[in-house]
Amino acid sequence: MNKIKQIVAVIRDRQDITKEELQLVLQTKDTDGIQYLYDMAKETAQTVYGNQVFIRGLIEFTNYCRNDCYYCGIRKSNTQAQRYRLTGEQILSCCKTGYELGFRTFVLQGGEDGFFTDEKLCSLISEIKKNYPDCAVTLSIGEREKESYQRFFDVGADRYLLRHETAQECHYKSLHPSAMSFEHRRQCLYNLKEIGYQVGCGFMVGSPGQTVETLYEDLRFIKELAPHMVGIGPFIPQKDTPFAGKAAGTMEQTLKLLSIIRLIHPHVLLPATTALGTIHPKGREKGILAGANVVMPNLSPVNVREKYKLYDNKICTGDEAAECRFCMQRRMESIGYQVVTDRGDYRP
Repeated sequence: MNKIKQIVAVIRDRQDITKEELQLVLQTKDTDGIQYLYDMAKETAQTVYGNQVFIRGLIEFTNYCRNDCYYCGIRKSNTQAQRYRLTGEQILSCCKTGYELGFRTFVLQGGEDGFFTDEKLCSLISEIKKNYPDCAVTLSIGEREKESYQRFFDVGADRYLLRHETAQECHYKSLHPSAMSFEHRRQCLYNLKEIGYQVGCGFMVGSPGQTVETLYEDLRFIKELAPHMVGIGPFIPQKDTPFAGKAAGTMEQTLKLLSIIRLIHPHVLLPATTALGTIHPKGREKGILAGANVVMPNLSPVNVREKYKLYDNKICTGDEAAECRFCMQRRMESIGYQVVTDRGDYRP
């Protein structure tokens, strides 16, 4: 067995990784060793979840945001963004369509938009849970105070996605304006976990300033937090941001990190993201074959999808919900996986 294969086997058995091992795996060009990494991660995922892929219905309900993150196309200072908010009726219509298509998780994702007060969100979550009691509601709406998170949980929110972005403070400050707090973001994740949510963190692969050291800190943070979900995808620049001219993250590094995360955290729910599908036509399939087990087709109305532009060249902006759903099913079946009508909860 060659050196990379030996390292991968050790990472799998130990369910942990050293900085030296991470550097060797990320820098290797050994195609056999890389394929072995993907195969071991896929086998690990299948041991817990079989060949099932869970689908989440993504509803991008507002692209207003109070923050000015340097990488994000819906940052507050982007005057080129065409802003929109979905009404409660539109959001519930997306859920109705999604339910009929077999979705049993709805992901409400948006910028940090003060228009959507705790009261409005609680009313919306309650309505969704009343109409679809067998469904999970996932929120991805950024940083809030613990009291707000508790209120959402009390009316039925099940999961919360909040990418930590980076676990290294200097790197965090290079990606965000000074008004944003590295410590507060991390505290939000611990608050969510304490309340009882299924919690997801994550980071962009290849973000400006990222190094082996910062990635190692990310993996240490994931081990410490022990989240139920980890969302990673390649950094893709957006033309109207300060990072417009920066290089994008690569598919290979993203796939390697997906596999590593699966090996060190075997039960985690791990999406093959839209961003991965954006940088390669088979990116999401490759993600599943590298250990991911979740995909998130878009349920948002077609007329707003182009406006939710976190990065450039996003895929599926013109597809109706049914197209996204059945396209995804065919894609997963083509690599031997089954898309299931299931909430797709974390399996401890």
